[in-house]
Amino acid sequence: MMPKIYEYLGIIFFFYSNEHEPIHVHARKGEFESKATIILIKGEVSEIIISNVKG
Repeated sequence: MMPKIYEYLGIIFFFYSNEHEPIHVHARKGEFESKATIILIKGEVSEIIISNVKG
């Protein structure tokens, strides 16, 4: 299952309902997909890591 969070300029932001920690969201446009991992320290965003998703 892939709940859509937001769509902007053809980029779809979503998450998979059965995903794992750490917190992250995916973004897809056409055949390209990336993932933004959100690192929290003491409840505050410490870092956001963006990576390509293959497959």
